Amino acid sequence: MTGLPLSGVRVVDLTRVLSGPFCAMLLGDLGAEVIKIETPGGDPVRKQGHVQQGLSWYFAGFNRNKKSVELDLRAPEGIEVLERLLADADILTENFRPGILDRMGLTEARLHEINPNLIVVSVNGYGSTGPYADRPAFDFIAQAMSGYMATNGTPETGPLRTAPPITDLVAGLYASLGAVAALRGRENGGPAQRVEASMMMSMMSMLAYLSSGALATGRDPVPSGNDHPIASPYGLFRASDGQIAVAPSNDTFVRRFLAEVGLEHLLSDPRFVDNESRLRHRAELNALIDAAMADGTQDEWIDRLNRAGVPSGRVQSMTEALADPQVAAQEMVLRVLHEGHGEVGMTGFPIKLSKTPLHVRHPAPDLGADGIATLRAAGLSQQQIDALIEKGVLGPGKRAEHT
Repeated sequence: MTGLPLSGVRVVDLTRVLSGPFCAMLLGDLGAEVIKIETPGGDPVRKQGHVQQGLSWYFAGFNRNKKSVELDLRAPEGIEVLERLLADADILTENFRPGILDRMGLTEARLHEINPNLIVVSVNGYGSTGPYADRPAFDFIAQAMSGYMATNGTPETGPLRTAPPITDLVAGLYASLGAVAALRGRENGGPAQRVEASMMMSMMSMLAYLSSGALATGRDPVPSGNDHPIASPYGLFRASDGQIAVAPSNDTFVRRFLAEVGLEHLLSDPRFVDNESRLRHRAELNALIDAAMADGTQDEWIDRLNRAGVPSGRVQSMTEALADPQVAAQEMVLRVLHEGHGEVGMTGFPIKLSKTPLHVRHPAPDLGADGIATLRAAGLSQQQIDALIEKGVLGPGKRAEHT
């Protein structure tokens, strides 16, 4: 299928682990040709997570719609091959620490000399300037440093991390958006430029009313667990067979919610007359709501509340969410055949395009599977390719041709 938005765009991808590979995968999902350059032995994620029939499902879920070239970039011949690939590329993605590309000889000036139209997309921990620029970064540290971790949990639990590696994913998402914006700018006659997204700063941009409140008052937000920090009632409430999430975000929804559970009269109680009062007396209000909902099941309350226009839903486990009928209707769980490894389950495409729907053009590649074909397409002779393989600069991989 042709006509995807980024068809004809070529990405040379030097990234590994998660933030950069997520960025490059998004570009690949949108139609770009992504050539993933892997150091000898491959991306470390190939050996992480759930490995079945020799394939990491974690790796497969973040490296679809890519080709793999196993290339030793510590060897001068490896850098020469990389430069040859960059000469015909639109985008270079990398998630090294700032300065590593320069040490490889790929300075801004050298990259411009190789390809003046090349857009360089960098994902890093803290940004390329400032006192932390040279620090190594992991999601756990970025969650802590951004202030995000301190907003999770309760005063009793102390700061809590979020289970998904959220700072990696947000930085990768911003980097892909920046890449597309830079491409559009170049098409409009602007210069090819460098795009940067960092894990810490990307996460800080997502803190919404938590950061705006801190900026306005100079005070830290008090972590409130499953209760909303600026709205009440809002959180988890107990039905006869378990908890449900209810989100009445303003007075209109609060009135609907309390009316549905038979507590609308509480809105005339001075303790609950407005949101500020309800926040001060949240524990008392939550207890009254739990008591009023105790005779109904989760399914009964979810049906009643949603019919009344009050947002509510079950707290689902991961396997429950993956099996949810709405998830199936949205095709958000894919089963993708990986030759030699069987069928792999992965999350689908959250972006829906009506005329050119996204799809898996090819699954995550075996290590070095596309090296020979990629170098041949770049103009190297078979004799040159064989010499690189013999020297250990190029991994032989499998002879795989992807379309």
